[in-house]
Amino acid sequence: MESRIERLCIERGLKMTGQRRVVARVLSGAGDHPDVEEVYRRASALDKHISIATVYRTVRLFEEHGILERRDFGGGRARYEPSEDGPHYHLIDVETGKVIEFLDPEHERLMQAIASRLGFEVVSLRLELFGRRRQPVQPAGAEPVPDPTPAPAPDLGDGSMPTAIKGKGR
Repeated sequence: MESRIERLCIERGLKMTGQRRVVARVLSGAGDHPDVEEVYRRASALDKHISIATVYRTVRLFEEHGILERRDFGGGRARYEPSEDGPHYHLIDVETGKVIEFLDPEHERLMQAIASRLGFEVVSLRLELFGRRRQPVQPAGAEPVPDPTPAPAPDLGDGSMPTAIKGKGR
């Protein structure tokens, strides 16, 4: 069965070699935003003959054809996700590098309003928030105690709340 990325490659006229198919399957099945080295590690588990150079070339080719998008979440390595993943935003934990994808209708409305007020129509929108989990304040000398309750979602003023994309914490 063809993966979503394999179908996009074929639709865009790319020749699908066996090793390109392996890379496409790895990227389609990724539940995170892997860098090239991680794509290589996963691909080489499926095809022991694939080289890191082949993975780099394939990822670059997919990016050039609009199949993958490069993301820079810090840490000095580009990470990748399928271009046609739908609208979403990223919150990056600067301590762990974990990437959480979320949707926020209020943010979208605000960006549309700002663009309109300045005489523009939004054609593309990207939001990457970098943050650090809040830790409860501890008295001097006390052992840290993990907070079992999640932080409350922010009030967006209209009753809506940002929505984490289920299964997309990366």
